[in-house]
Amino acid sequence: MTQQPATSPYHSGLLSNDAHRERDRLESIQRSVDAFTTGILNGLPIEASWNCLELGAGTGSIAYWLAGRCPDGRIVAADLDARHLDADRAVNLEIQEADITREGYAPGSFDLIHARYLFCHLAERDHMVARAARWLSPGGWLVIEEPYHLPAGTSPFPVVQRILDAYQRTYREHGADMTWARALPALLARNTLTEVAFAGNLGCMGGLDQDRWLPLITQAAPTLLAGGLITEADLTEFATLLKDPAFIDIPQVTISAWGRRPGATPDTPA
Repeated sequence: MTQQPATSPYHSGLLSNDAHRERDRLESIQRSVDAFTTGILNGLPIEASWNCLELGAGTGSIAYWLAGRCPDGRIVAADLDARHLDADRAVNLEIQEADITREGYAPGSFDLIHARYLFCHLAERDHMVARAARWLSPGGWLVIEEPYHLPAGTSPFPVVQRILDAYQRTYREHGADMTWARALPALLARNTLTEVAFAGNLGCMGGLDQDRWLPLITQAAPTLLAGGLITEADLTEFATLLKDPAFIDIPQVTISAWGRRPGATPDTPA
């Protein structure tokens, strides 16, 4: 496995798998977005024999779903840290612990490539989209899903304004761009993909059992507190607010965009 610099937040900081309750954060994302993601994927003409690549596989829910959806194909689940992935979940599943940003990373050719909440964290995200498009087989599909954060100051709840401002600022300082997703459809088209389309999924903060943000804020809290960006009183107020059935907010939209590489698929005459 090729390593990123030791200072990278993906190895030792806020976004690493060593971070406090990182698995809770990843599983919270799965619970709230998997149904949206699989709905998008089910809208594609997926064949049982497709070879698929899941970039930034996390705890593996989409890779496992693809393994079941394409039983006659090959599913590669790639992540910088593969500790949360289980290769025994399916016979057609291959786990790759790899830094996909390295120029030497060449995973092969795929009928479907999917990534979720990955590219916004990469320094050369536009370049990486172009590289991923080149890993498609003729007729293959690239599906990328990224968060688009709404401005913190537009929340109707002052404590949420403070917490989200700190959260968004910290992610920017770690090199993430939480508004980049707006560029995705045009970026796919510029990389010669066709049939480009997109959809959005609203994220929920609050709403009692609908909330998915408590695990995210809990995981980030030590970093936000250490930086003096929020206080313990803010966290206490937020926890109290989550118990109020009238507390419902929309902090972000997940934008999913997809496009197809021109050319015939292996099963389609040219």
